Formats: sequence, structure tokens, C-alpha cells
Amino acid sequence: MKGFRAFLVQGNIVELATAFVIGTAFAAVVKALVDNVINPVIAIPGGKANFDSYVATINGSKVLYGTFITALVSFLLIAAAVYFAFVLPYTRFKARRAGPAAAITRLCPECLSDIPLAARRCAFCTAVVTPQSTA
Repeated sequence: MKGFRAFLVQGNIVELATAFVIGTAFAAVVKALVDNVINPVIAIPGGKANFDSYVATINGSKVLYGTFITALVSFLLIAAAVYFAFVLPYTRFKARRAGPAAAITRLCPECLSDIPLAARRCAFCTAVVTPQSTA
């Protein structure tokens, strides 16, 4: 019970709930865009209003492949929009904020191989080297 309380207090649950609500609203907007703008334009060559009206009948069973195409187009647009609107700017922001990573290796003066900063001897050529502080 203590771990669950710590999880709730962390704040991750609030961020997750907020992301879910915004994602649901965003999905509704993209679905409306797909259903009312994109599908009618794409479906013009087929002579129908949208993909939902595309149906194949096999042995008396209706296969609604047009509905699948609509869902696929909607998914691809949502995924692209989320990537370009949220993921890409966030990763750029994190990279800028992080700064350069601290060096954990250095070059051996004899063989120019990468060795740890605290090494006293090169693992490749066995040359004796002076250790450097990792701080």
C-alpha cells in the first residue's frame, strides 16, 4: 500500500490522466478531419462519398474494408500529428536542456584506444597510464 501511495504522490498519474484526456480530444478532432475532409477528397475517383461505403460481399457476408481504410488513415494522421507536434519538439527540448554528456573514457597515449578515466593500465597495449579523476 505504501508503494501505491508513493506512486500516486509522484505526479505521474496526473500527467498520464491529462495526456489521456488531451489525446482523446485530439483523436476526435483528427477523426472529424479524416471523415469530413480527407476521405471525401481521396474517395472522389471511386465515385463514392467516403471509404465507409466500400463493401465487398463474399459468400453472403459483408466485408467492410472501407471502414478499415478510414481507421487506417485516421491512425496514420494521428500518429504523424502527435510525432511532429509533441514528440519531436519534446526530444529537441530535452536534448538542448541536457547539455553535453560527461566523458567516461580517454585515449591511451600509446595505442590511442579508448580506456576508462580511472584506468592505471591500458587493456589493449598494457601501457602504464596515470588515472584521471571521474569528477
